[in-house]
Amino acid sequence: MASPAQPNPEFLRRAIALATENVTNGHGGPFAAVIVRDGQIVGEGANSVTATNDPTAHAEVAAIRAACKAMGTFRLAGCQLYTSCEPCPMCLSAAYWARLDAIFYGCCAADAARAGFDDAFLYEEFRKDPSERRLPATRLLSDEAWASFAAWIASPNKVAY
Repeated sequence: MASPAQPNPEFLRRAIALATENVTNGHGGPFAAVIVRDGQIVGEGANSVTATNDPTAHAEVAAIRAACKAMGTFRLAGCQLYTSCEPCPMCLSAAYWARLDAIFYGCCAADAARAGFDDAFLYEEFRKDPSERRLPATRLLSDEAWASFAAWIASPNKVAY
């Protein structure tokens, strides 16, 4: 496990300023994030869920996408995420998938809930058995679906991630 870098409050201030600007300009919710590597911002993003009608257009995901594009990689090891608010479950998962070294955030999930953004129910849902969740999920065609994994295992061209 990587040790987290020393936090630099200036990067969090940038994320906070972007989040406030995002609201002021009417572009989306009060969330923004920057990705930092070696003391330089390599990607930034702001929430654009309502502007783009895309429920995945969260600030952290946008910043991760921008950093990956700028760096030409899908692995952001050696980078840190500075975000105006504690990441939701989707964004936290994206941070893990990107292999970020650390996350620094301003507001916490309880602050977001106070402003009307409550992700607590998602954490509760994840703890439930899939059959007990509000969103039904049913496994089908598992044997047929395995064919894509078998192709991956056999592929000489795969790039592990």
